[in-house]
Amino acid sequence: MPRHINDVVVIGSGPNGLAAAVLCARAGLDVQVLEDQPTPGGGCRTEEIALAGAALPHDLCSAVHPMAAASPFFTAFDLPARGVQLNVPAASYAHPLDHRPAGIAYPDLGRTAVELAEYGSRADAAAWQNLMHPLVDDFDTLVALCLGDMRSIPSEARALSGARTALDFAARVLEQGTRARNRRFADDMAAAMLTGIGGHVPAPIPSLAGAATMLLLGSAAHTVGWPIPTGGSQAITNALIADLHAHGGHLDCDQRVSDWRLLPPARAYLFDTSPWVLAHIFFNRLPGRYRRAISRYRPGLGIAKVDFVLGAAVPWEDPRVQQAGTVHCGGTRAEITAAESVIAAGHHPPRPLVLVSQPTVVDPTRFNRDARPLWTYTHVPNGSEADVTETIAAQIERFAPGFRDTVVASRCTPAARLSAHDINYSGGDIAAGKVSMYRMIARPTPKWNPYRTPLDGVYLCSASTPPGPSVHGMPGYYAARQLLRDKFGITTLPDLGPTPGQRTTTTTNIDRTRHSTPRRSRN
Repeated sequence: MPRHINDVVVIGSGPNGLAAAVLCARAGLDVQVLEDQPTPGGGCRTEEIALAGAALPHDLCSAVHPMAAASPFFTAFDLPARGVQLNVPAASYAHPLDHRPAGIAYPDLGRTAVELAEYGSRADAAAWQNLMHPLVDDFDTLVALCLGDMRSIPSEARALSGARTALDFAARVLEQGTRARNRRFADDMAAAMLTGIGGHVPAPIPSLAGAATMLLLGSAAHTVGWPIPTGGSQAITNALIADLHAHGGHLDCDQRVSDWRLLPPARAYLFDTSPWVLAHIFFNRLPGRYRRAISRYRPGLGIAKVDFVLGAAVPWEDPRVQQAGTVHCGGTRAEITAAESVIAAGHHPPRPLVLVSQPTVVDPTRFNRDARPLWTYTHVPNGSEADVTETIAAQIERFAPGFRDTVVASRCTPAARLSAHDINYSGGDIAAGKVSMYRMIARPTPKWNPYRTPLDGVYLCSASTPPGPSVHGMPGYYAARQLLRDKFGITTLPDLGPTPGQRTTTTTNIDRTRHSTPRRSRN
């Protein structure tokens, strides 16, 4: 009896692999997804972890999702219509400072400026407005630029207003990315608020890539917000899997592929893996030139993660921080840049920037009796074995005296062990490759088409391809689009909207669909 041959096999079930699988399945192809972990989702999954008798859902990697809310792919996919509740906290993020009020970024840019004037300085409030307003006002164009296909100019940027936004963004990236000291702000509060966002990407501060991230996520904080899904990040993954199943696709976990000869027969393959994993699987089948190019693509900084179980809310010195879904504990801009420099040099600073997620601010389903989860991480040198529990606890205690008294239990995942959660996270690098302005374009190699590999029918669709890391699904979308054209002659892409159990033929080109996520007031 002849063996079944799939149209497409996807290796890896992270957001990009599932986005690619959904697009291919909706195009009418026979799709199989292989995941080496016992549960699907890659860096976007939630598991119940029992610590000190309290079994709570903890996000293993990603927890807060501004890019899912902004993503053209997820906008077309329509997560809310699929039952995924993206809860926007009253405050997108907070940045506590020593013995003074915290800086708070709200979905409302105007409110943010008012509190900056009240607790920081009037001049900096005006400077924040001037920095963010053009990007917030045309957020659609900014998203199209940052998450678009690098090989073409998005239609949003071709209009006069869009071109102006693109130039404004470039000027602000140069300003923020090339100066060790931020000359736009006179007071520590606004400068720290902007710099703290840089902790969401393992890139040096200052740097052009870090500045682009600060401005993109910063403007998202004043538009789509920084939402937290009800039930955890797994809700996003489950919505993708449900759609894959509804269109005839299959997903199999505990299926590690270590050798190309173990791959099931298929007409095409999509790898939601790092290029290092791809090279290991195909070893001598890859041309030497491509292997050498991959060898020059290196991992970036690592992260070490600590999951806490608390018996009460974090007792922040400034009670306004209680309303923020995300908190950046790192002190002033000078402190953050100094700490990041120490990490880049291969050492562990005593006071690093710590990212904190408080999911119960907007998601009561995360409570279990009197226990609640707290999600934290900090940058460390790649491959670090260090247990950073005490370092992270001390930084939170610095801005929340009495924090240690609320801790019921904790669990540290050092950078060296993060790849046990996701094989792409080499040495704790959650970006699946160094983040720099060059490497956001030449990702993983300087090719016009970064999704095709030299092997016929083999494509790369992970965060190691443009537009890079975060939960937005765009690398998967672009790689699948390329595969559909190359291998199956499909140029009219399927609609991504909710159509359970049906195959669709109407066209949706998300590169030219205007972003339509509901906004909060920005005045």
